Amino acid sequence: MSLVQRQVMMGIFISLVLFILITTGYLIAFPLSNWSELWERQVLDLPFILSVPSISVAVGIVYGIFSGWVWRKQIHSVDQILHELEEGRPIEAIEPMGLIELESIQHRVLKIQKQMSEQVKLSQRLATEKVVGQEERIQEIISQERNRLARELHDSVSQQLFAASMMMSAINESRPNTEDRETKQLKMVEEMIHQSQLEMRALLLHLRPVALKGKSLQEGMEELLNELSQKVSMTILWKIEEFPLDKGVEDHLFRILQESVSNTLRHAKALKLEVLLIERDDFIILRVVDDGIGFDVEETKAGSYGLQNIYERAVEIGGSIKIISVKNKGTRLEVKIPRMTKGVESND
Repeated sequence: MSLVQRQVMMGIFISLVLFILITTGYLIAFPLSNWSELWERQVLDLPFILSVPSISVAVGIVYGIFSGWVWRKQIHSVDQILHELEEGRPIEAIEPMGLIELESIQHRVLKIQKQMSEQVKLSQRLATEKVVGQEERIQEIISQERNRLARELHDSVSQQLFAASMMMSAINESRPNTEDRETKQLKMVEEMIHQSQLEMRALLLHLRPVALKGKSLQEGMEELLNELSQKVSMTILWKIEEFPLDKGVEDHLFRILQESVSNTLRHAKALKLEVLLIERDDFIILRVVDDGIGFDVEETKAGSYGLQNIYERAVEIGGSIKIISVKNKGTRLEVKIPRMTKGVESND
């Protein structure tokens, strides 16, 4: 039963009580000598027995509809405020509702929204301080070691895989186009080598230094995607807008992108990859979309270190993450970070 219907029923109940009171008072003031007088006496040109109940019910219904409409409007306003709070949007101004109880709820919602905003600011500031405050010497050692491993893998294993891939491709092209067992096995070996190359590129992507090395997030993303587009056969498209960000937020978003692209290379078997970084409605949005084989999000989330790492990084800077994946249709990963500052909050 809706609120308006409930108020109408309440109004009808009140009208019945009003009818009983009016009738009782009337009969006390003007006793009846015969019950037929209820039909003979008139109010507003109608018999008393009809006019009084009709007026009472009409008053009750009007009261119920009006009060129900007023309450529904007030509750809708509270629901709208809670929806804005759930979406993480700033609540600018709230119209006074006229009821002390509802205004108290409004004040509490504003207080909660302020606390959430402060928590997001604190999370982003702590993430920034964590990145900036890391010891330079340790970072330099880690960076050098990762680069050394990446170079060795690229110069040895990666080159050997490339040579093996070229040889297998030449062998398969020189053979007659048949469907015998040996031909299928050679094609399978070529596909395995190709998959190993993708795994190696994903591994080299992981070995890249964590820090952006003085670059902005946008510069680091474009460099990463440019380099990747030259090494893999898939089509890579991106749209990256320029806007300042705190260092900690940049670092986490860059690592989320690395992890997402690495997962695509290793598991998706995709032909196309799209990356989007934009600022809309006080939110920073990072979106990575591929047209690969997809996966079961709920099943994979529990056992995937990569996805868990992405979730933790998004939460650490006060953001949210949504992953939609359809089997044989592709995967879409979207991270939304509330924009609390204009990239200078960490300097206060």
